[in-house]
Amino acid sequence: MIALVGAVHRNRELIWALALKELKVRYKRSFLGFLWALLNPLLMMVILTVVFSNVIRMSIPKYAVFLISALLPWTFFAQTLSYSVESVVGNGDLLKKVRVEKTVFPLAALVSNVINFSFSLLPLLFILLVLRFPLHWTWVYLPIMMLPLIMFTLGCGFFFAAMNVFFRDVAHILQILLSAWFYLCPIVYSLDFLPPRYLLLFQLNPMLYILNGFRFSIYYGKLPSVGSILISFGIGLITLILGHAYFRSRQDSFIFYV
Repeated sequence: MIALVGAVHRNRELIWALALKELKVRYKRSFLGFLWALLNPLLMMVILTVVFSNVIRMSIPKYAVFLISALLPWTFFAQTLSYSVESVVGNGDLLKKVRVEKTVFPLAALVSNVINFSFSLLPLLFILLVLRFPLHWTWVYLPIMMLPLIMFTLGCGFFFAAMNVFFRDVAHILQILLSAWFYLCPIVYSLDFLPPRYLLLFQLNPMLYILNGFRFSIYYGKLPSVGSILISFGIGLITLILGHAYFRSRQDSFIFYV
């Protein structure tokens, strides 16, 4: 962890530059540009709301708010991993030309998606205003809940970015994993929807506690339990330590495979 903090401090300007470059490339030649950061979660919310409110008929009041309260942090997690997994390979030319700390690439992917996530909060505010949903005081907890989400996401990003250098199939496998993982998380449904015999299995999902933290704060206007908060931070910290340790153990070999 000390090594990671030191790398962030030493390379903060490079990380910021790479993050901005990634955002520019992402929306290059796009007519709407950064507006897609607002439209993507909004359109996904509309589609899922129509399907699960009218077709499957989820009996959840203000379902659009219920959905987007967990959909936004999930989208941040999934998009960051999708960009992180290609971050080292995608900068292979730079690695061959300049001596640079490899950790900057997954970190830049994270920073760019933190910026994207900040923009995506605007559709949430818009939905709350349209539906006249109360803006709970528990929103002040959201920056705290971002910490375990960022740690968990970055730890996974380090792991998959390193794996993808040696096995390029990892990037494709990750997309399948994320698609399956989405429906194993309480995003489009609540835990009450699950049969009791499956509840323990779903409680092993590390994203459960992080997503519930956002939903409790935004939708229910409550703070998660102390146990849930501690589990979220514990999962995030352990994942970050293990992911970064694996990345560092393999980074000296990256140059031979990119």
